[in-house]
Amino acid sequence: MSVSVSEQPPAAGNEVHGIRNKITDELPVIIGYPMKAVAFVMRQIVMVSGFLMAFTFGAVVVIRYGFGGDLFAYEEWLLGISIVGFFAGAVLASARNLHINADILGIVIQNPRMIWWRGFIVLTVELLVILFLMYACYVSLLDDFSFPRLRATPVLRIPFVTWRIGIMIAFGFMAMFTTAYLYVHIRQGLGLPLKSAAAKEAAK
Repeated sequence: MSVSVSEQPPAAGNEVHGIRNKITDELPVIIGYPMKAVAFVMRQIVMVSGFLMAFTFGAVVVIRYGFGGDLFAYEEWLLGISIVGFFAGAVLASARNLHINADILGIVIQNPRMIWWRGFIVLTVELLVILFLMYACYVSLLDDFSFPRLRATPVLRIPFVTWRIGIMIAFGFMAMFTTAYLYVHIRQGLGLPLKSAAAKEAAK
């Protein structure tokens, strides 16, 4: 595989000659559009959950110190919102390939072939780790459903299993986007044309 550094696809979200590049744009339409919809929904969840957390904490301060009261059981439903918002943000990071990667090899390796292999190994390991975490979530859910009565929060009785299902779904979406990056990376290594490259040529 003869791949030069200059041929590496632009990072998702960057612009090439004024054209915004996303990993979903490199996929077949039947796969890319649903994944775009997933990324859009995750953005809305992140924004709404962020607003609710900020608003709730502000309301707690006002009610507690201004009026001497308390916001009833806010810790329980806010915990669920914060968990969902956090993992929605993790899905967005996977969609944009923005997870922190403390791999010094990305700096010291200069050989184009080794750069490709390093990227392939990193993406493969990331995918395997995410799939393992999905399996761990599945085992955890089986444990939850093995009880005659679902474990829940003490006041509002919110089942813990609802958050764990959300976490497993989030890992599933993360696996989808990581697989997409791995797919594009393999296509690039095989010398197959990328849509972003075609758009770049058309923009010249």
